[in-house]
Amino acid sequence: MIPEIGIWSILLAPFGAFLAIVFIIRPFLNDYRRLSSGLLIATLALSFGLSIWTLSSVISNGTLSFVSHTWLSINGLDIRIGLLVDQLTAIMLIIVTGVSLLVQIYSLEYMNRDPSYSRYFAFMGLFSASMLGLVMASNIIQMYLMWELVGLGSYLLIGFWHQKPAAAAAAKKAFLVTRIGDFGFLLAILYLFFNKQSFIDQGLNPLEIADIQAAIPMIKAGVITSIGTVGLTWIGLGIFAGAAGKSAQFPLHVWLPDAMEGPTPVSSLIHAATMVAAGVFLVARFFPVFEASNVSMTTVALIGTFTAIFAATMAIVMDDIKRVLAYSTISQLGFMMAALGIGAYGAAIFLLLNHAFFKCLLFLAAGSVNHATGTFDMQKMGGLKKIMPITYITTIIGGLSLVGMFPLSGFWSKEEILGHALHGNSFHLTIFWVLVVGSLATAWYTIRMIYLTFHGTFKGNPESHHLTESKAFMLLPMIILAILAIGSGYIVNPQFDLINIPSHWFSHFINPDNLHSKVVTINWWLATGVTASTLITIALTIRIYSKASKVPKLLQLPHYLASQKYYVDRIYERTIVAKLLYQYTGSTLQWLDQQIVDNTVDTIGWISRNTGRVIGKSQTGQAQTYGIFISIGILAIFISFIWWG
Repeated sequence: MIPEIGIWSILLAPFGAFLAIVFIIRPFLNDYRRLSSGLLIATLALSFGLSIWTLSSVISNGTLSFVSHTWLSINGLDIRIGLLVDQLTAIMLIIVTGVSLLVQIYSLEYMNRDPSYSRYFAFMGLFSASMLGLVMASNIIQMYLMWELVGLGSYLLIGFWHQKPAAAAAAKKAFLVTRIGDFGFLLAILYLFFNKQSFIDQGLNPLEIADIQAAIPMIKAGVITSIGTVGLTWIGLGIFAGAAGKSAQFPLHVWLPDAMEGPTPVSSLIHAATMVAAGVFLVARFFPVFEASNVSMTTVALIGTFTAIFAATMAIVMDDIKRVLAYSTISQLGFMMAALGIGAYGAAIFLLLNHAFFKCLLFLAAGSVNHATGTFDMQKMGGLKKIMPITYITTIIGGLSLVGMFPLSGFWSKEEILGHALHGNSFHLTIFWVLVVGSLATAWYTIRMIYLTFHGTFKGNPESHHLTESKAFMLLPMIILAILAIGSGYIVNPQFDLINIPSHWFSHFINPDNLHSKVVTINWWLATGVTASTLITIALTIRIYSKASKVPKLLQLPHYLASQKYYVDRIYERTIVAKLLYQYTGSTLQWLDQQIVDNTVDTIGWISRNTGRVIGKSQTGQAQTYGIFISIGILAIFISFIWWG
């Protein structure tokens, strides 16, 4: 079994690389800047190896137990730092370290000519380490600290090219929008803290994740009376607010498409294994809290389902290839949230795993195409399949896995989610039909993206571009990810059990007696029907874009609304930012400043000045005048003494 120091090293290795780059390599060894990338890749390789060891230990021994260390004590409550290493942690460690390692290898060539090469790898080290700390945290305060470090890392990387106004604006937007969700997460933590005594009376710590889960039966039984089921609902909704911010769920989705202003490998890592995965992980980590509240589960299911179809419609009309993928990520995260909301816990994490591989692949392919064409605009691409055959083939694999085509990995996770929804109650059945439509929309925008990018004829000037296949450092990670996009559905799917994982291990994380988390056998009639519908959608999409048909009049209005992002961004900017913050809040603060603060200060100043003038006039410099006042004072004291004495 892996020792405790081995698991801590998974986090400390990339964090140590970050410190070494910032304090040693950049100031003193910048002439050898490739030390930055080499050091980070080496430490991530170490972390990945240790993560595999951790997964093996968890498969063999179940949840690994380690002693937590007290950091602070407040009114009898210990805030600890420790490790929570269960099946969910083990899977997330593999995702984060594996994907991050491949992205850094890809970055060797992609960022080769960037003047801030070392700074890039330093930020990447911090970002990866923060996410690793988040998934291993045993305490909700420890988790929240890492949660905010993930936000900081995303801010630094989205705005990496800070000299570009669009990049700086996108970084600020991401930071501020996610803070809205984080405020809800903070409220949930504070609610637990202020109800700590009921936990302490039962020998539990309200800030320890394991103790929170252990307290749920007591809360439902009325033993812990200060919270109750209503309190569990508020805690669940607060946690989900934080998750919705990080995972870009409606209405906090607006930051993610703009985050494409950062380097493409950053976009790949954010969308596949770190920032947006954090929200889904958070709901999964506190899944028992959500299960205890029907309101929380319904909210997660509704928001996730709406986001899945809402974002998919916008992906259909985008011309920037990275923004197509950005809206695709929002939609797929909606699928995961919907799955969690209907109790399909294992299916949601299964999709999170598969999505990490095929979405990382698609972003790296977009970066490969950009290297050749100098643009992300698909309307200026075309005809690249013969020029970039490896990029084309890997994109096809990643795209079909995203669509959920048999037998690629995306098929198994998609069908398991749809199967859960189909076999549920009437509410779940409604979600099922919406997700089916979202699945068909996924096929539409994915095939559109592939066709506009690789088929037809190149729409730019070939002489003005370096139209050639990318180099080995960029292609190797893409090939590995393509293999994973094919095989990950078989490696961990309990229905195949290729690596002797115990029955239902993957889909059965939280509670062995929980029926919601068990595997649903693939419904092959359902799979056949959905696959046939997907193939028809693909054929229709190819026909439409091969003919360069215009948008039918009936669809022009929906097309326009989707291209304008349904005016959500504009509503935010013109109401919340321009009106609420700038005009109303700003004018109110200005009035308070001018009428209250300024007048108060001016009044105090007037009193001080005039009091000074009066006192100043009494200072004549004549000794006899001072003597008179002293005599009057003595007389007043004497009279008061007699009067009250």
